[in-house]
Amino acid sequence: MSRHAMSDHADAAVQEAWSLPAADASRGQKALWWTVGPAGELAVMLVHRRYLERSPYVKGWVGWRPKDPFTGELVTVTRQGERRTLVEDVRIWPSHLALLPDSRFLLVSGRTRRGGTEGAWEPNAVVYSASGTPEGEFCVGDDIPALVTDRRGGIWTAYGDEGIYGGHPESAAGLAGWDAEGRATWHPGGRLPDHPLEGCTAATEDDRVWLVWYSGSRSGTHLTRITPSTGEVTSHRSPVRDPDGFAVRGGRAVLTRRHHNKRTVDLTRAEFDGTTWAVTERRTLDVPGRVVLRCGQGRDGTLWLRTGDTWLRVEV
Repeated sequence: MSRHAMSDHADAAVQEAWSLPAADASRGQKALWWTVGPAGELAVMLVHRRYLERSPYVKGWVGWRPKDPFTGELVTVTRQGERRTLVEDVRIWPSHLALLPDSRFLLVSGRTRRGGTEGAWEPNAVVYSASGTPEGEFCVGDDIPALVTDRRGGIWTAYGDEGIYGGHPESAAGLAGWDAEGRATWHPGGRLPDHPLEGCTAATEDDRVWLVWYSGSRSGTHLTRITPSTGEVTSHRSPVRDPDGFAVRGGRAVLTRRHHNKRTVDLTRAEFDGTTWAVTERRTLDVPGRVVLRCGQGRDGTLWLRTGDTWLRVEV
Protein backbone atom coordinates (compact mmCIF):
# COMPACT_ATOMS: atom_id res chain seq x y z
CA MET A 1 0.00 0.00 0.00
CA SER A 2 1.41 3.36 -0.96
CA ARG A 3 0.92 6.71 0.72
CA HIS A 4 0.91 10.06 -1.09
CA ALA A 5 0.77 13.51 0.47
CA MET A 6 -1.31 16.16 -1.22
CA SER A 7 1.73 18.44 -1.37
CA ASP A 8 3.74 16.20 -3.70
CA HIS A 9 1.10 16.26 -6.47
CA ALA A 10 1.58 12.50 -6.96
CA ASP A 11 -2.06 12.00 -7.87
CA ALA A 12 -3.46 14.33 -10.52
CA ALA A 13 -6.91 12.82 -9.88
CA VAL A 14 -6.95 14.34 -6.37
CA GLN A 15 -7.15 18.13 -6.33
CA GLU A 16 -7.89 20.78 -3.73
CA ALA A 17 -11.16 22.53 -4.61
CA TRP A 18 -11.80 25.12 -1.89
CA SER A 19 -10.85 26.09 1.65
CA LEU A 20 -12.56 28.32 4.16
CA PRO A 21 -11.05 31.79 3.56
CA ALA A 22 -8.76 33.05 6.33
CA ALA A 23 -10.82 36.25 6.53
CA ASP A 24 -13.95 34.27 7.43
CA ALA A 25 -12.11 32.17 10.00
CA SER A 26 -10.60 35.27 11.65
CA ARG A 27 -14.09 36.78 11.97
CA GLY A 28 -15.30 33.73 13.88
CA GLN A 29 -17.17 32.06 11.03
CA LYS A 30 -17.42 28.25 11.22
CA ALA A 31 -17.95 26.12 8.12
CA LEU A 32 -20.71 23.67 9.00
CA TRP A 33 -23.14 21.88 6.64
CA TRP A 34 -22.16 21.42 3.04
CA THR A 35 -23.16 19.79 -0.24
CA VAL A 36 -22.40 19.70 -3.95
CA GLY A 37 -25.03 20.52 -6.56
CA PRO A 38 -25.71 18.68 -9.84
CA ALA A 39 -23.63 21.24 -11.77
CA GLY A 40 -20.63 20.68 -9.52
CA GLU A 41 -21.18 23.77 -7.39
CA LEU A 42 -19.95 23.48 -3.79
CA ALA A 43 -22.24 24.99 -1.14
CA VAL A 44 -21.14 25.56 2.46
CA MET A 45 -23.13 27.14 5.29
CA LEU A 46 -21.11 29.44 7.54
CA VAL A 47 -22.32 30.29 11.04
CA HIS A 48 -20.69 32.74 13.43
CA ARG A 49 -19.25 31.39 16.66
CA ARG A 50 -21.66 33.49 18.75
CA TYR A 51 -24.57 31.34 17.56
CA LEU A 52 -22.85 28.05 18.40
CA GLU A 53 -21.99 25.85 21.33
CA ARG A 54 -19.42 23.06 21.30
CA SER A 55 -20.10 19.44 22.23
CA PRO A 56 -17.32 18.04 24.43
CA TYR A 57 -17.92 14.57 23.02
CA VAL A 58 -18.08 15.01 19.22
CA LYS A 59 -14.94 15.72 17.19
CA GLY A 60 -14.68 18.03 14.20
CA TRP A 61 -17.18 20.41 12.65
CA VAL A 62 -20.13 18.11 13.41
CA GLY A 63 -19.58 18.88 17.10
CA TRP A 64 -20.81 22.49 16.75
CA ARG A 65 -24.46 22.91 17.68
CA PRO A 66 -26.41 26.08 16.84
CA LYS A 67 -28.46 27.92 19.43
CA ASP A 68 -31.69 28.48 17.55
CA PRO A 69 -32.71 30.76 16.06
CA PHE A 70 -29.46 31.56 14.27
CA THR A 71 -28.21 33.38 11.18
CA GLY A 72 -26.01 31.74 8.58
CA GLU A 73 -24.34 32.64 5.33
CA LEU A 74 -24.57 30.24 2.39
CA VAL A 75 -21.41 30.31 0.27
CA THR A 76 -21.86 28.81 -3.20
CA VAL A 77 -18.60 28.19 -5.04
CA THR A 78 -18.54 27.82 -8.83
CA ARG A 79 -15.86 28.25 -11.47
CA GLN A 80 -17.03 31.85 -11.83
CA GLY A 81 -16.40 32.61 -8.15
CA GLU A 82 -18.35 32.77 -4.88
CA ARG A 83 -21.95 33.80 -4.26
CA ARG A 84 -23.05 34.55 -0.70
CA THR A 85 -26.62 34.46 0.63
CA LEU A 86 -27.66 35.57 4.11
CA VAL A 87 -30.02 33.09 5.82
CA GLU A 88 -31.71 34.51 8.90
CA ASP A 89 -33.85 33.12 11.72
CA VAL A 90 -33.05 29.42 11.16
CA ARG A 91 -34.98 27.45 13.76
CA ILE A 92 -33.86 23.85 13.19
CA TRP A 93 -30.60 22.09 14.03
CA PRO A 94 -29.50 21.02 10.54
CA SER A 95 -27.60 17.85 9.73
CA HIS A 96 -27.73 18.25 5.94
CA LEU A 97 -27.65 20.98 3.32
CA ALA A 98 -28.82 20.22 -0.23
CA LEU A 99 -29.32 22.24 -3.41
CA LEU A 100 -32.54 22.41 -5.43
CA PRO A 101 -33.30 23.81 -8.90
CA ASP A 102 -33.51 27.59 -9.44
CA SER A 103 -30.86 28.28 -6.78
CA ARG A 104 -33.17 27.14 -3.98
CA PHE A 105 -31.76 25.03 -1.17
CA LEU A 106 -32.78 22.72 1.63
CA LEU A 107 -31.77 22.40 5.28
CA VAL A 108 -32.63 19.11 6.97
CA SER A 109 -32.30 17.96 10.55
CA GLY A 110 -31.34 14.31 10.83
CA ARG A 111 -33.88 13.67 13.58
CA THR A 112 -37.57 14.28 14.14
CA ARG A 113 -40.23 13.08 16.56
CA ARG A 114 -43.94 12.76 17.01
CA GLY A 115 -45.57 15.87 18.42
CA GLY A 116 -48.92 17.49 19.10
CA THR A 117 -52.13 15.85 20.20
CA GLU A 118 -52.47 13.76 17.02
CA GLY A 119 -48.93 12.42 17.13
CA ALA A 120 -47.90 13.80 13.71
CA TRP A 121 -44.22 13.72 12.79
CA GLU A 122 -42.67 17.16 13.23
CA PRO A 123 -41.16 18.93 10.19
CA ASN A 124 -37.39 18.51 9.88
CA ALA A 125 -36.80 19.92 6.37
CA VAL A 126 -37.05 23.58 5.31
CA VAL A 127 -36.92 24.75 1.67
CA TYR A 128 -35.39 28.19 1.07
CA SER A 129 -35.67 30.48 -1.94
CA ALA A 130 -32.60 31.72 -3.79
CA SER A 131 -32.68 34.82 -1.58
CA GLY A 132 -32.63 32.78 1.65
CA THR A 133 -36.33 33.10 2.50
CA PRO A 134 -38.17 30.02 3.87
CA GLU A 135 -40.73 28.67 1.37
CA GLY A 136 -42.02 25.56 3.09
CA GLU A 137 -41.33 22.84 5.63
CA PHE A 138 -42.10 19.14 5.91
CA CYS A 139 -40.84 15.85 7.34
CA VAL A 140 -38.53 13.50 5.42
CA GLY A 141 -38.25 10.77 8.04
CA ASP A 142 -36.17 10.15 11.13
CA ASP A 143 -32.47 9.37 11.65
CA ILE A 144 -30.89 10.39 8.32
CA PRO A 145 -27.14 9.74 7.98
CA ALA A 146 -27.13 10.27 4.19
CA LEU A 147 -29.09 12.63 1.93
CA VAL A 148 -28.65 13.86 -1.65
CA THR A 149 -30.74 15.73 -4.24
CA ASP A 150 -30.94 14.92 -7.94
CA ARG A 151 -31.00 17.21 -10.98
CA ARG A 152 -34.79 17.59 -10.92
CA GLY A 153 -34.96 18.43 -7.22
CA GLY A 154 -35.82 14.99 -5.91
CA ILE A 155 -34.63 14.29 -2.37
CA TRP A 156 -33.09 10.88 -1.57
CA THR A 157 -32.53 9.62 1.95
CA ALA A 158 -30.91 6.63 3.65
CA TYR A 159 -31.80 5.99 7.28
CA GLY A 160 -30.15 4.73 10.45
CA ASP A 161 -31.33 2.01 12.78
CA GLU A 162 -33.15 4.36 15.16
CA GLY A 163 -35.25 5.62 12.26
CA ILE A 164 -35.75 2.21 10.67
CA TYR A 165 -37.09 0.81 13.92
CA GLY A 166 -38.61 4.05 15.21
CA GLY A 167 -42.08 3.93 13.67
CA HIS A 168 -41.83 6.40 10.78
CA PRO A 169 -43.24 4.61 7.70
CA GLU A 170 -40.71 5.77 5.09
CA SER A 171 -37.76 5.46 7.46
CA ALA A 172 -38.74 1.86 8.16
CA ALA A 173 -37.89 0.86 4.57
CA GLY A 174 -34.30 2.06 5.00
CA LEU A 175 -34.25 4.16 1.79
CA ALA A 176 -36.73 6.69 0.40
CA GLY A 177 -37.30 9.30 -2.30
CA TRP A 178 -39.19 12.59 -1.86
CA ASP A 179 -40.19 15.60 -3.91
CA ALA A 180 -39.42 19.19 -2.91
CA GLU A 181 -42.85 19.55 -1.31
CA GLY A 182 -42.31 16.66 1.06
CA ARG A 183 -44.31 13.95 -0.73
CA ALA A 184 -42.85 10.46 -0.70
CA THR A 185 -42.19 9.46 -4.33
CA TRP A 186 -40.20 6.23 -4.11
CA HIS A 187 -39.67 3.29 -1.77
CA PRO A 188 -37.72 0.04 -2.17
CA GLY A 189 -40.81 -2.16 -2.34
CA GLY A 190 -38.96 -5.37 -1.56
CA ARG A 191 -36.38 -4.85 -4.32
CA LEU A 192 -33.30 -4.67 -2.06
CA PRO A 193 -31.05 -7.69 -1.44
CA ASP A 194 -31.46 -7.33 2.33
CA HIS A 195 -33.09 -5.04 4.87
CA PRO A 196 -31.01 -1.89 5.55
CA LEU A 197 -29.71 -1.13 9.01
CA GLU A 198 -27.70 2.05 8.35
CA GLY A 199 -27.09 4.48 5.50
CA CYS A 200 -23.45 5.32 4.68
CA THR A 201 -23.26 7.89 1.88
CA ALA A 202 -24.91 8.95 -1.39
CA ALA A 203 -24.01 9.97 -4.93
CA THR A 204 -25.54 10.87 -8.28
CA GLU A 205 -24.55 9.85 -11.81
CA ASP A 206 -26.34 11.80 -14.54
CA ASP A 207 -30.03 11.22 -13.79
CA ARG A 208 -29.41 8.25 -11.52
CA VAL A 209 -29.05 8.20 -7.73
CA TRP A 210 -26.86 5.87 -5.67
CA LEU A 211 -27.52 5.15 -1.99
CA VAL A 212 -24.92 3.19 -0.03
CA TRP A 213 -26.04 1.22 3.02
CA TYR A 214 -25.33 -1.85 5.09
CA SER A 215 -27.60 -4.51 6.53
CA GLY A 216 -27.89 -6.05 9.96
CA SER A 217 -27.12 -9.50 8.59
CA ARG A 218 -23.91 -10.85 7.07
CA SER A 219 -24.73 -9.64 3.55
CA GLY A 220 -22.50 -6.58 4.10
CA THR A 221 -22.57 -3.16 2.44
CA HIS A 222 -24.55 -2.52 -0.74
CA LEU A 223 -24.46 0.01 -3.58
CA THR A 224 -28.04 0.65 -4.72
CA ARG A 225 -28.66 2.52 -7.97
CA ILE A 226 -32.09 4.10 -8.52
CA THR A 227 -33.39 5.53 -11.78
CA PRO A 228 -35.95 8.16 -10.66
CA SER A 229 -37.78 8.33 -14.01
CA THR A 230 -38.65 4.62 -13.93
CA GLY A 231 -38.17 3.62 -10.29
CA GLU A 232 -35.78 0.88 -11.41
CA VAL A 233 -33.50 -0.46 -8.67
CA THR A 234 -30.20 -2.32 -9.00
CA SER A 235 -27.99 -3.34 -6.06
CA HIS A 236 -24.53 -4.88 -5.79
CA ARG A 237 -22.15 -5.65 -2.94
CA SER A 238 -19.78 -2.82 -2.14
CA PRO A 239 -16.05 -3.58 -2.41
CA VAL A 240 -15.54 -1.42 0.70
CA ARG A 241 -17.26 -1.95 4.05
CA ASP A 242 -19.14 1.12 5.33
CA PRO A 243 -17.58 3.77 3.03
CA ASP A 244 -17.89 7.47 3.85
CA GLY A 245 -17.60 8.55 0.23
CA PHE A 246 -18.58 7.06 -3.13
CA ALA A 247 -18.53 8.34 -6.70
CA VAL A 248 -19.19 6.47 -9.93
CA ARG A 249 -18.95 6.98 -13.67
CA GLY A 250 -19.97 4.11 -15.92
CA GLY A 251 -18.14 1.00 -14.81
CA ARG A 252 -15.61 2.75 -12.56
CA ALA A 253 -15.94 3.93 -8.97
CA VAL A 254 -13.92 5.46 -6.16
CA LEU A 255 -14.70 4.92 -2.48
CA THR A 256 -13.17 6.36 0.69
CA ARG A 257 -13.23 5.32 4.32
CA ARG A 258 -12.03 7.75 6.97
CA HIS A 259 -9.52 7.28 9.74
CA HIS A 260 -11.74 9.14 12.19
CA ASN A 261 -10.40 12.55 13.24
CA LYS A 262 -7.09 11.88 11.50
CA ARG A 263 -5.57 13.36 8.35
CA THR A 264 -5.79 10.14 6.33
CA VAL A 265 -8.40 8.15 4.44
CA ASP A 266 -8.40 4.77 2.76
CA LEU A 267 -9.00 5.26 -0.95
CA THR A 268 -10.23 2.38 -3.10
CA ARG A 269 -10.79 2.27 -6.86
CA ALA A 270 -13.01 -0.39 -8.39
CA GLU A 271 -14.38 -1.51 -11.74
CA PHE A 272 -17.64 -3.28 -12.54
CA ASP A 273 -17.15 -6.52 -14.48
CA GLY A 274 -20.84 -7.01 -15.26
CA THR A 275 -21.51 -8.93 -12.07
CA THR A 276 -19.45 -7.49 -9.22
CA TRP A 277 -17.36 -4.45 -8.30
CA ALA A 278 -13.73 -5.60 -8.31
CA VAL A 279 -11.00 -3.62 -6.53
CA THR A 280 -8.26 -2.28 -8.81
CA GLU A 281 -6.35 -0.17 -6.26
CA ARG A 282 -6.21 0.40 -2.52
CA ARG A 283 -4.07 2.98 -0.77
CA THR A 284 -3.94 5.47 2.06
CA LEU A 285 -4.24 9.14 1.14
CA ASP A 286 -2.86 11.94 3.30
CA VAL A 287 -5.25 14.90 3.34
CA PRO A 288 -5.02 18.55 4.51
CA GLY A 289 -7.39 18.32 7.49
CA ARG A 290 -8.96 15.92 9.96
CA VAL A 291 -11.75 13.76 8.55
CA VAL A 292 -14.97 13.16 10.51
CA LEU A 293 -18.59 12.22 9.82
CA ARG A 294 -20.41 13.30 6.64
CA CYS A 295 -17.17 13.83 4.76
CA GLY A 296 -18.03 12.55 1.26
CA GLN A 297 -20.50 13.09 -1.58
CA GLY A 298 -20.28 11.88 -5.17
CA ARG A 299 -21.41 13.82 -8.25
CA ASP A 300 -21.02 12.51 -11.81
CA GLY A 301 -17.74 10.71 -11.33
CA THR A 302 -16.22 13.15 -8.83
CA LEU A 303 -15.99 12.41 -5.13
CA TRP A 304 -16.01 15.55 -3.01
CA LEU A 305 -14.17 14.92 0.24
CA ARG A 306 -14.22 17.27 3.21
CA THR A 307 -11.00 17.29 5.25
CA GLY A 308 -11.23 19.84 8.05
CA ASP A 309 -12.08 23.14 6.34
CA THR A 310 -10.64 22.07 2.99
CA TRP A 311 -12.56 20.27 0.23
CA LEU A 312 -10.89 17.90 -2.24
CA ARG A 313 -12.08 16.60 -5.60
CA VAL A 314 -11.23 12.96 -6.28
CA GLU A 315 -11.88 11.89 -9.87
CA VAL A 316 -13.00 8.35 -10.64
